[in-house]
Amino acid sequence: MKLHVEVSGSGEPLLLIHGLGSASTAWKPLLPALTSHFQVITIDLPGHGQSPLEHGTHLDPESLARLILTYLDQVNISRVHVVGNSLGGWVALELAALAPERVKSVVGLAPAGLWLKPDITRVRGEARARLMAKTLHKSAPKLLRYKFARQIGFGTVSPQWDNLEIETCVDATIAMGTSRGYFPTWDAFLGKRFDEKISPSIPVTIIFGDTDNTLPAHSSQERSLAPAHAKWIVIPQCGHAPMWDHPQTVISYIEETCRG
Repeated sequence: MKLHVEVSGSGEPLLLIHGLGSASTAWKPLLPALTSHFQVITIDLPGHGQSPLEHGTHLDPESLARLILTYLDQVNISRVHVVGNSLGGWVALELAALAPERVKSVVGLAPAGLWLKPDITRVRGEARARLMAKTLHKSAPKLLRYKFARQIGFGTVSPQWDNLEIETCVDATIAMGTSRGYFPTWDAFLGKRFDEKISPSIPVTIIFGDTDNTLPAHSSQERSLAPAHAKWIVIPQCGHAPMWDHPQTVISYIEETCRG
């Protein structure tokens, strides 16, 4: 299937993979800095952003990683650094496990899949967030000018919600509200977790926020499931999207990991 991809900047290829119900627009806070050092590739997963959702597409994290490998083959990119948030972080780990010869380094920002016990049904609160975004996304540019609306929409996602750019909030709401692949992708990883091995030759950094209400530490940040050699970072005053809450810190860790 054809995925929507945007490429900017020059240097070593750096692939950015968004999370469930998100889109490549989630990476805007990092792009000015990263494109000065890397050829940045942002991709919309199937049924997210501007990528279509084709019937019969396998949407589990391993299959998504295989789709991305197919894209890299099509554009003749032999090796790439990979950064992913949430589901995208899980896909990044799967990519490194599947094709270690193709992945130079991995940064997982609040990666999904590192849970002690996989969910077998949808989490009700997250499903309500999708419904709210679907209902309100058309009015998001006007509504999210108001502080109370941003607090309702992003207060549980980010302890820095009052410091987020309005554009970031609008982009996220539109991405969630228009994500046709949201529930099919969610259903595809129910009952699963990341159980693969990654070569110690691939630098891996795992970053969580200390206030991640989406993937809390007590249930969804199991270090034994991460590569044994991975660097494990917890950022203070940070939620489920570290690239929004602490972009400069995240950029520093990305650059450090890419250097190996």
